[in-house]
Formats: sequence, C-alpha cells, structure tokens
Amino acid sequence: MLGINRKLEELDKQGKTIQVGVIGAGQMGRGMISQIEKMLGMRVVITADIQIDNVKNAYLKSGVDSSDIIETNDGQEAAQAVKSGKVVATTEAQLVTSLPEVHVVVDATGVPNIGAKIAWDAILNKKHIVMLNVEADVTVGPLLKKMADASGVVYTGTAGDEPGAIMELYDFADALGFEVVALGKGKNNPLNRDANPDTAAEEAARKGASPKMLASFQDGTKTMVEMTAVANATGFLPDVPGMHGFVGGVSDLPEIFRLKEEGGQVSNKKIVEYINGVAPGVFAIIASEKEEVNHEMQYLSMGKGPNYVLYRPYHLTSLETPISIARAFFYNEATIAPWKGLQAETVTVAKTDLEEGQFLDSIGGFTVYGHILAATEAQNLKALPLGLVDRNVQLKRAVKKGDIITYDDVVQTQDSTIWRLRKMQDETFQVNAPQDVPVKA
Repeated sequence: MLGINRKLEELDKQGKTIQVGVIGAGQMGRGMISQIEKMLGMRVVITADIQIDNVKNAYLKSGVDSSDIIETNDGQEAAQAVKSGKVVATTEAQLVTSLPEVHVVVDATGVPNIGAKIAWDAILNKKHIVMLNVEADVTVGPLLKKMADASGVVYTGTAGDEPGAIMELYDFADALGFEVVALGKGKNNPLNRDANPDTAAEEAARKGASPKMLASFQDGTKTMVEMTAVANATGFLPDVPGMHGFVGGVSDLPEIFRLKEEGGQVSNKKIVEYINGVAPGVFAIIASEKEEVNHEMQYLSMGKGPNYVLYRPYHLTSLETPISIARAFFYNEATIAPWKGLQAETVTVAKTDLEEGQFLDSIGGFTVYGHILAATEAQNLKALPLGLVDRNVQLKRAVKKGDIITYDDVVQTQDSTIWRLRKMQDETFQVNAPQDVPVKA
C-alpha cells in the first residue's frame, strides 16, 4: 500500500514499533518473521507454536541472536522480555493474544478451529487480528468481523494471499468507477479431486511442502475457499456451482468473460472464477460504458474492449502480511473482510465412498474436498461447511463419492470453538439456520 514505508519510517524515528504476536511458526510464519525483522517500525515480539524449536529456529533464521530469545509461558516474564527489547518463544497461544505489549496478532496456523479461537481471543483482548487462515474466515468470518467492529479493532485477511491481492485490484477498479465484471485467480495444479496426502507425497517432497497442503491445492479445496472469501467481501458469486475452471492465458481473459450471447463463455457478470494457465497471478475483468474511457484504454494498449484485464502476476503470501498489519495499526482498515456477509459457502463433498460410522479427517485429507456454492443454495441443502470438518465429525450414514455431505449426515462427537461460533453466526445472520447437530455425551 502506498505510503506505508514512510509511515513505518516515521514511527521508527519516534523510537516506536508495531509489536506483533504470531501464532504458528510453520512455513508461512517463518517467512513472515524474517521479513518483518528487516523492516523499520515493526517487530514480531512473541511467537507461539506447539513445537517450541520451530519458534526458536524462526527467530534464529531471521537474525535474532539466541541470547535475545526468551523461552517462557509466564505472562510477567514475557512482558519484561519485550520491554527489554528481547523476543519471546512460547507454546501458549493465549499468551500471545493476551499480552498487553502486543498490538496486532497474526494467526498463521492454517487450522480452522484453532484460527477461530485465536481470532476470538484476540478480539476479546481488543487486539487487531490478521488471518492467514482463509478456511476459518469463510466459516465464521462474518461473526468475527461483527465482534471486531463492536470492540473497535480490525478483523482482516492478509495481503499477499490471493483473496487479498484480488481485493486490491477490485478496490482500485471500483474506486475509479469501472464496472467490475469478474474476479479470479490462476490455479497452479490441474484439478484432481481424488488427490490425498499419499498421491501428493512425491511432489511434496520434491517441493519441500506438506503433502496435506499440496493435496488441498490439487483437489481444488484451497481455490474454492479463496474465492469464497472474495465472494463474501464483494458480493460476487460463482457463475456455476464449483466455478468453470477455464483454460487460457492472460490475453484470453477479456473474451472468456464476455456473456455467452456476446460470444463469451459465462452467463453472468459479477462472478468469481479460476483459470488454469495464469498462475500464480490474480485478475480483475473490468469494463466501461464511456466512449472516451474505452478510447483511452485502447490507446493505453489495454486491448480492444469491451472487457479489459487487470492482472497481478505475483502474490507473496505471508511476506506481504506486514502490509495488513501496518494498515490495521495505522488506519484501522482491513485488507479484505466479509463486508457483504455470507454470500458463498465452501461445502463438504465426499472424496470417496464413505461408510456409516466413519470419521472425517480434514482439509487436504483422504475423505472430503471443498466445493463453492451460493450461500442460499448451501443453506437450502443444509450443506456442511468445510471449515467444520475435523476428525471428531462422524457420519451417521453412508455417503457416496461426489455427494455433498449435509448437517443431517453427521454427528459432532466433541465440542469445538468453530462449531459454537458457526452456530452463533447462523442464528445472528441467517433466517433459516441449519439444524442443530447433536453432540455425543
């Protein structure tokens, strides 16, 4: 965002720092900690992870001296360490969300239930919360945003993730008065709904990635979740359930997104979509009814119209998260949030034939994948939001491969924060809330 560098430099000259707390020191968390350590006016002062060595390694790789890393789960000791210019490594996530010295909390866990609890705790402690956890956001984001607004803090997705990068293009075009026809992203991997950690293992090892995470990319779940976040921020919807998944290059996009009666391939405007062939970029398709604007766009080599493409060829994931941190701190603004409420839903689909009594696993696992629907359709079907799936959700009856799993198909065998928040959200925002799911004693 323009001007953030000067705001941070000014803060640094005043001897002040945006003090950040991070939860999750995996790949995303480590990169972000190193990035922030090079910045003026911002520092990650405390980091939590269930594996304390992950935290210490993240700080060491960022250039922090080992003598300046204080390992503790004690609040007073942590506060004293931060005040004396040291950083804290802890296994207690709640220490991060409650420490008075922390201004902004970042959830980098990627686990929906944990992310929901982190956001809830951060907001209750009146701290800004940045979600590197789109899965939690699309499940209970509207409720968390409402809570944050009431508490006077910012609830936001992150710059650098595809939804955040798409939102920058949308805001730019919308502010200038362009008609925004479609919003989307490139998909890295060919869609393979059968993908699981075993089938992804070899490629994951070659790339140094998690097999589970890679499987969630390959089976389309991650793409569905990301475009659900964009839908909830803008009010745009998929043109068809699950989106089309067109194939093409950047120059093909303006024609693809013309209506079918005009020779294009879509039935509606204001849609979210993904394209095989433009990864890792994101795009917005824009148009204008003004003759002089079209003339200017053609003069600027933006194409022949009537559609034009704004394309961002990169997204730097957690390396861009500091922009969202600074924006929340300086301006009380979100990069992306569910401003339009629940417009779309990523619902749960059986990845294989599932048996009565079988437990589901998780995103990127062996049992389910995600599929985007309009929220009204999901509600009518009583479809189970994918973010509620974990190993404590059990099937009450068999479900065939490819069928949507509904609330009526499952029983939650152990209570969780995200289930409680989702129930609260449904009661707060929806007229026809899904039926209660019994919890086993």
